[in-house]
Amino acid sequence: MTDAHPDDGFHVDDGFHVFDTTLRDGAQREGINLTVADKLTIARHLDDFGVGFIEGGWPGANPRDTEFFRRAREEIVFRHARLVAFGATRRAGVRAEDDPQVAALLDSGAPVVTLVAKSHDRHVELALRTTLDENLAMIRDTVAHLRAHGRRVFVDCEHFFDGYRANPKYALRVVRTAHEAGADVVVLCDTNGGMLPDRIGAVVAEVLAATGARLGIHAQDDTGCAVANTLAAVDAGATHVQCTANGYGERVGNANLFPVVAALELKHDRRVLPPGKLAEMTRVSHAIAEVVNLTPSTHQPYVGVSAFAHKAGLHASAIKVDPDLYQHIDPERVGNTMRMLVSDMAGRASVELKGKELGIDLGGDRELVGRVVERVKEREAQGYTYEAADASFELLLRAEVTGRALRYYRVESWRAIVEDRPDGTHANEATVKLWAKGERIVATAEGNGPVNALDRALRVALERIYPELAALELTDYKVRILEGSLGTGSITRVLVSTSDERGEWSTVGVAENVIAASWQALDDAYVYGLWRAGVAPLGD
Repeated sequence: MTDAHPDDGFHVDDGFHVFDTTLRDGAQREGINLTVADKLTIARHLDDFGVGFIEGGWPGANPRDTEFFRRAREEIVFRHARLVAFGATRRAGVRAEDDPQVAALLDSGAPVVTLVAKSHDRHVELALRTTLDENLAMIRDTVAHLRAHGRRVFVDCEHFFDGYRANPKYALRVVRTAHEAGADVVVLCDTNGGMLPDRIGAVVAEVLAATGARLGIHAQDDTGCAVANTLAAVDAGATHVQCTANGYGERVGNANLFPVVAALELKHDRRVLPPGKLAEMTRVSHAIAEVVNLTPSTHQPYVGVSAFAHKAGLHASAIKVDPDLYQHIDPERVGNTMRMLVSDMAGRASVELKGKELGIDLGGDRELVGRVVERVKEREAQGYTYEAADASFELLLRAEVTGRALRYYRVESWRAIVEDRPDGTHANEATVKLWAKGERIVATAEGNGPVNALDRALRVALERIYPELAALELTDYKVRILEGSLGTGSITRVLVSTSDERGEWSTVGVAENVIAASWQALDDAYVYGLWRAGVAPLGD
């Protein structure tokens, strides 16, 4: 069933609609290609988040969307959302009951239908190739037909703001026609994304006063104003917002669901989600990014990992007194966390707060904190970066606090060999010699590159003694040539990301060649992984 809703005191019909179109409009983003399984997974995430409506696609227009609606009916019991089918008004000169694509909307089983309708006179005449009166009849007939079959209908007025500017009388006739035919909401669409907030607000207010229809807003982000335009429309009287998760959409995207919802709840004090769901926002944003196979935007408002990250020493000093001095909300309200970044801009407050974040009590030891600050600045002058390598910074900090580095083995030597073969292929082999728990170990391994070979050799050497390393996986590897000497003599920085069953961490290495820098980053990654696993380090 698609229309089952528990009586939890919050209903999607209560005055304000959060309408998500990630599965249709968001899927038009370049680089996104959703399978039916992907769409079902995203629909579950959106329903769990608590949006009121989920637009699933255009049934009848392509087999994938038709299959999605069939499977959604069978596999998902929506707890908060109602499923919406998207389609167009009947074709010119064809009765609504005879139009196959209108029949497909009914066959989808979706309780709500969104119809796209032309509201710009030039689009009617040039794209639809019909008359202005016939376009109105197409809207009226299709809305009435769907309503007669028990469907709730929303009408998206495509290119409305451009059409209103060109021919306001006709654009208003489109809104009135849809409203009088029984459409619950008439959505004003900034299809080209060229509007600015003041214009959006003025037009919404004028249309509301002239028609009395319930209005919605659909804003594209071509001017970077989609979220602002959406909020301006709400201020002017719109009670239905159409958005996509993470702002996905054609060209530069759509109004981003998460900043819109957060602004409505936290800035406008308007309850638009079920209780407690706002705190799920960061998790849902990142989960959907994983499904569409796009890296979550680190600097996205509210949900990005950098949204509440602080780097400047001046900021850190103020945050140490009161976090609200440099944060517009408590990040926990949207499921995010505050982070302190340690870099050559760090001051004492940054280091103290970072230590607190890592569970290391620096005890107000000014000498210790000053020593760490100077050590960080010295290392970053050499090319290290600790804001991108929290694990390496934690190892440095613990070494300064305890007076000795964490140690699980002692490296005697290592080497990596790349063999160029006559057939053009390469063989990569690495040998590691080390001491661990009183035992000398020599291990050799091959890999698909010298760094991979080193990683495998170190793993072969240590996994028998430290079986916890079996859970470690190298997940990312980045190389950057730093300014300095020219050409092959330049300094190289390597960042390695490693994960276990509980999370991911990053480490850094810097050297005159990429292999040596990679070894440093790998060494830190293994040491930190063992520390995370609770393995006691070796004594002196």
